[in-house]
Amino acid sequence: MTQVAECSECGNARALFGSCPHCGSSASPILAVDVVELNIKHGNPSVEDALNILAVKIRELQELGIKAIILIHGYGSSGEGGHIKRAIHEALELNYYADRIDEYFYGENVPYGSPAYHELMKKRPSLKRYLRHFKASNAGITVLLLGSGYRNA
Repeated sequence: MTQVAECSECGNARALFGSCPHCGSSASPILAVDVVELNIKHGNPSVEDALNILAVKIRELQELGIKAIILIHGYGSSGEGGHIKRAIHEALELNYYADRIDEYFYGENVPYGSPAYHELMKKRPSLKRYLRHFKASNAGITVLLLGSGYRNA
């Protein structure tokens, strides 16, 4: 996941995580966005690894001030949804990330132009940059709206 942010030390563009490639600073970057795309299936992790990666990334992104995540988990080739997708949906439905995620929207339930899509865009207008993900009922994504992180689960 590489997102554009600005180094708080030298002002150059840099990724959200790691140190600045220009000055080496490890200080938190200045965000240029409040929505990021996270491809959880990258590298073909196991279901357990994908869930662990997601938990870590949600915490890191929330601490940086990110408000929404376009989570790409894929759909799988079975025609019934992949193992990672099903595990993430189950974790969300069981409130596994309730202390971090206020709301979530399955891609297949928010196709472009639908009432659910318009409701989501009202809640987080910056998602419009990711319109390509909503062109059809995209069962390979889930949109996560992050909370403040300070409430009790």
